[in-house]
Amino acid sequence: MSMTTKSLETTAGDVRDRARRPARGRRSSGRKLRRAGWLMVMPAVAHTIVWIAIPVVATFVLSFTDYEVFSAPSFIGLDNYVELWNDDIFRKATWNTVVYTFFTVPFSMAVAVVVAVFLNQKIRFRAAFRATFFLPQVTATVAIAMVWLWMYNPQYGLINAVLSFFGLPSQAWLDDPDLALWSVILVGIWQGIGMKMLIYLAALQNIDPNLYEAASLDGASSVRQFFSITLPMLKPATFFVFVVSIIGAFQVFDQVYVLTDGGPANATTMMTYEVYRAAFQDFRMGLACAQSVVLFAFLLVLTVINRRLTGGDDQ
Repeated sequence: MSMTTKSLETTAGDVRDRARRPARGRRSSGRKLRRAGWLMVMPAVAHTIVWIAIPVVATFVLSFTDYEVFSAPSFIGLDNYVELWNDDIFRKATWNTVVYTFFTVPFSMAVAVVVAVFLNQKIRFRAAFRATFFLPQVTATVAIAMVWLWMYNPQYGLINAVLSFFGLPSQAWLDDPDLALWSVILVGIWQGIGMKMLIYLAALQNIDPNLYEAASLDGASSVRQFFSITLPMLKPATFFVFVVSIIGAFQVFDQVYVLTDGGPANATTMMTYEVYRAAFQDFRMGLACAQSVVLFAFLLVLTVINRRLTGGDDQ
């Protein structure tokens, strides 16, 4: 009896040991996987800390200082923000940025949706059309601005040549304070269509075709299908496009720098252009940092409002 009991105890102990060994092996394997995962993400974490987190914190700190590059920063509290509050030019730049965003974002999104729906159909030369609409997005903004600068030229520009052909008077598109901002807005709308079209096109290809077949059987027209199926199914993509477009619109700089240099009479100056002017023309880095903080606050508030309005649907 004792021999049998000892045998049973030995067998049970062997079973427990064999059960423990795989468990220990799994724990060891899990630790190795976690270490490997951390090693793989460390470059991205280091990049985020060095090139994003530290500059953001430094910008916020320097916004409370008088820093002119060639001398050490000195703490001045809220003086930079008080100066911005009383600065007519920065208020003008803020208003211009809001107007530019208000018109470029919804108009370019509307055109992009229509173009994406059209290019999602089985038509001839579809790939060529897609590449043509997307081309401005991958072309250097300065090059695009130079082309539009020629088109807006009051003496030999293409737009005035077309107006003259129809007997209409020529316009000083970039030299007239009443027309300059709208001319820049037109360039922004045209250039922003490509990327938005591509995102909408990808979203359209994920919509189940059976939805359209069922709607057709119920007698729904193409227009009704667009408003009842396409647009609701594009809601997550629309949220993403809207947020990215607002950020891009508030950061517009190249077109203004090349086309108008902020003029005439500050009619086209933007918040980012004022940041550039304060930092690299006046060498007032503290003031430029304060302007950047204000710009960031605008973007944060607009993003939160948009998320509230869309119900936070980012699935």
